[in-house]
Order: sequence, then C-alpha cells, then structure tokens
Amino acid sequence: MADTSHGTGGLTFDAKKRGWPNEANVFIALIAIVAIFEILGQVLPYMKGQSLLFDFDTVRDGTILNMVRLKIIILQVSIIGIIAIGSTQVIIAGGIDLSPGSIVGLTAMVAMSFAQTALVNGFPNPKAVFGPAWMDLSVVVPIVVALAMGILAGAVNGVLIAYTRIPPFIATLGMMVAARGAAKWWSKGQPISFPTETFSSIGNGMAGWSPVVIFIGLAILFHFILKYTVYGKHTYAIGSNEDAARMSGIKVDRHKVLVYTIAGMLAGLSALVLTSKNLTAQAGMGVMYELDAIAMTVIGGVSLAGGRGSIVGTVLGALIFGVIISGFTYLRLDAYYQEMVKGAIIVAAVVLDQWRRQRAAARS
Repeated sequence: MADTSHGTGGLTFDAKKRGWPNEANVFIALIAIVAIFEILGQVLPYMKGQSLLFDFDTVRDGTILNMVRLKIIILQVSIIGIIAIGSTQVIIAGGIDLSPGSIVGLTAMVAMSFAQTALVNGFPNPKAVFGPAWMDLSVVVPIVVALAMGILAGAVNGVLIAYTRIPPFIATLGMMVAARGAAKWWSKGQPISFPTETFSSIGNGMAGWSPVVIFIGLAILFHFILKYTVYGKHTYAIGSNEDAARMSGIKVDRHKVLVYTIAGMLAGLSALVLTSKNLTAQAGMGVMYELDAIAMTVIGGVSLAGGRGSIVGTVLGALIFGVIISGFTYLRLDAYYQEMVKGAIIVAAVVLDQWRRQRAAARS
C-alpha cells in the first residue's frame, strides 16, 4: 500500500491520527445519558415505566416527544447558556471568569429599576426605586442599561488582567465579590418588581420560548465569529500560545479586554432575560451561574488550558447539563443531590479535559 505524503520531506499521513470531532463525542455522551435515564425509568419499580423525553401513551401535535419536559430542559439551560457562550471565549483565550453570576445580580437590580411601571392595580408602585419621571420608560432604556453594565464590568475585568497582569482568577474573583456587594447596596437588599409589559415580553415572548431563541441565535452568531473571523483566530492563537501570538503581531492585551468585555455584555444580557422572565430582580440572582457556565463549556470540550473548544460543543454541554439536572428531578431525587452532582460534574469534566490533553500529546 502506498503512503500518502505531503510537503517537503515526504511527511506521511497517518489515518490513525486523524482527529475525531470532539463535538461528536459530546453528542454521543448526550445520547448515552438520555438512554440511561430512559432505562432507569423502565426498570426502577417506583417509576412504573415512565419516560424522560417521550410520551408513548399520548401523541400531541403529531409527536411522541414529551414537549413539556423538553421545554423545561431547554429553558433551564438557556439563560446560563448565554453566559456560557461568553465563558467559552474567555477560556479558549486562556483565561477564566468567576464574575458572571454577580454581574447578573447587579445588572438585574439596576436594569429592573429602569423598567418599572408607575402604577400597580391603580396604585403607586410599592417597589419603586426612582420617582415617576423614571417609570414607564421605553424598553430600550433598561436594555441599554443592562448591556452597558455588563460591558463596563467585563471591560474592568479585561483591563485589570491585560494591563496590570493580575491573574484572571484573582481579578474576576474581586469583581465577583464587589458586584454582589453593589447588587445588595443598590436597593438595600430589597427586591425590585413590577416591570412594564414590554419589558416582561423579553423573557416571556414567543409563548415562553424567547430565552431559547436568544440563546440559539447568539450561539449561531458566535460560532461563525469564532470560526471565520480574525477575532476568532486571534482568540484561539492567544489561548494556544500567548507569547507566540504576541510575537506574530497580535495585540494580545487589547484582544483580552475585548474578550472579557464580550463576556460581561453576555452576562448583562442574561440578567435582562432572567429578570424579564421572572418579573422581579433580587440581589441574590445568578449565584453559582459562573460555575454552571464553566461546567457547560468544559463538558462541551473546551480545554481549560486554552486554545481549544467550540460554541457547538458548549451548546451540547449545556444540553447534557440540563438533561442530568432534569433527569434527577424526573427520578424524584432531592435537590441537594443535584448540587452534589453538579460538583461531581465539574470535577469529572476537568479530569476528562486533562485526559484528552494527555492523549493529544501522546498522539503528536
């Protein structure tokens, strides 16, 4: 059999070293996890032959899928999934961001303050933060405020990391603590409620599917940005080898600021969707969202060492995360078991990432 050679020196192509798409592995894992829950639903005596994703007894809208549970699974990961899209870019660039959850809490409080209606059932709004002149504003105002808050917080993270050389873990940890404190200070810990109808439609429009539409739309957008633009190529280059990227002419510091700014903006957008869906804002919103987002990215194949990963993998990782959490609810396991499983998932994902890197190094 003739060898296939390419380039100077007759480098031989080895079919055994041809890479299997990591996204395919993640998709197979998703199918396997669904299958495990389906089997458990059939064999566990107290489940009485129930199904996680199918409804074989009742065919609605021409499908045997359990659309109610599917909607719950997708909705519960969509808002955190928006954050995960930003976290994906940060981790690919070789960084880490611990602040999105706190940015969500702060942005939720501030944005809702500009989204309130003046009257509630004919009486003055009991949760009003500002005077009547700042109520019943156009929905554009809280949207701009939310995005601006996220951009500002992300830019501060990026500047600290790029220009003061503070490790990303420390810089974003500081932002996490400061933003959470600011969220509590904004209304002295009191929730802010009663938004306008147009604001509430952001998270409740399209028959409740708008968070999913926003998540998928952003995933498609940033998939193409990472794969086909200079921004994406520079992000991967910096994460793979920052010194080499700097010597090749990439403005590494400026690019890091941009990456963290985009991540902050997406956290602000996530807060906007969350508050409009829940019709209220609380300082405690977004707790642990950053860890859930990191778990989604790593499950989806994004390397914590930087330089490798994709938005497609993150979307699949989010679905795996959602199926596991919904699956435990389906199996009627208590909520504290779900928290334990989340921790185990994060550790297992990091271990899997290390194993993948070692295999890749061994093949090269």
